[in-house]
Amino acid sequence: MWQRIQTLYFAIATGLVASMFFSNIATVIGPGGEELGIRYYEKASYLVLMIMILTAQVCALFSYKSRFLQARVGIISGLLLIGFQIWLAIDFFRFMGQMTFSVTMLFPLAAAFLDFIAARASLVDEMTVQSIKAIKTKRRNRK
Repeated sequence: MWQRIQTLYFAIATGLVASMFFSNIATVIGPGGEELGIRYYEKASYLVLMIMILTAQVCALFSYKSRFLQARVGIISGLLLIGFQIWLAIDFFRFMGQMTFSVTMLFPLAAAFLDFIAARASLVDEMTVQSIKAIKTKRRNRK
């Protein structure tokens, strides 16, 4: 499982997405000066999307035996992460003056980048294996 680089990329991306469950999205300063942290899971739509993304990440991470499936699930997860990042950016620009946002808002973008790189590496591995098999069968048929 850990012999290929794409597994490491999927593991890092899964860790980034999982860490968002324990992180604040923003901090609001109240009228008394107290800081109130807002977490990702407090907004139900964020929670549902993060659960979907985490499920896709885990499936991509553990489907290392089927490289085409791993690449497809990785691409789907990357697209979900891009959509989530766009949604976070819209909320950022909507509430920019009222809240102080954390750096974890960029985690979906980093995880999507890792997913696309891992999916590409997975497809390259599968194409290499298929071409080696085709060469071996061609050599056997000649003899």
